[in-house]
Amino acid sequence: MKNFLLDERKFIRVCNTFVTLDVIVRDLDPDEATLCMIDSNLHREHLLPSEKAYAYKAKMEVLNRKGQRYGQTSSQLATKWDAATEIGKATNESRDQVFRYIRLTNLIKPLMDIVDSGRIAFTPAVELSYLPHELQDKVVEIFERDEATPSYAQTVRFRRLHSEGKLTADTIEDIMAKPKANQKETVKFSYERIGRFFPPEYSIKQMEDAIVRMLEEQHRREVSRRRDDAERG
Repeated sequence: MKNFLLDERKFIRVCNTFVTLDVIVRDLDPDEATLCMIDSNLHREHLLPSEKAYAYKAKMEVLNRKGQRYGQTSSQLATKWDAATEIGKATNESRDQVFRYIRLTNLIKPLMDIVDSGRIAFTPAVELSYLPHELQDKVVEIFERDEATPSYAQTVRFRRLHSEGKLTADTIEDIMAKPKANQKETVKFSYERIGRFFPPEYSIKQMEDAIVRMLEEQHRREVSRRRDDAERG
């Protein structure tokens, strides 16, 4: 009985710490509930390209269903529902940009992972999404083997050749082996080597900026130390 009384007192103390909040309870149909969930996710501070792509696609599907229902009950003169425009208004992005993000859902997972890591830029990734999966596999193979990233111009060429029925794995190999226009010598780090020092949502560009800031700070300290040594000497 003693133990029960102790537990009961603890329970009362916990209950007294609860805060009363005003809430609004809404009766939502499944589509409306899905839209609320998607919009909540889209307002997160850091979103990977894949997260935004799949969220836009899911929202597009829901809005299209709602638009179809609207069209069945409205006059033929009513303005046609444009889901992409609605999504763009809510996210401050253009209609075309919404469609570009949705295109990313056509990437194979290994290629999408590379895009999420920031090692392939958004615009080239959109062009790669038009390639069949077996040719996307080839791009991943070359990327992992040679650490070669396709430029935007190269991915545009891939897409054009594919539309003409002329793109093969060997063609991709040949194009990616050629130096890119205005290519500059760069210093490369293994993602696995430096990625553990940064938050998982950091892109390669964010990592690069952080490293440069640290080097600049180290350089400033070194210059200051040398100046102090010279003044004391």
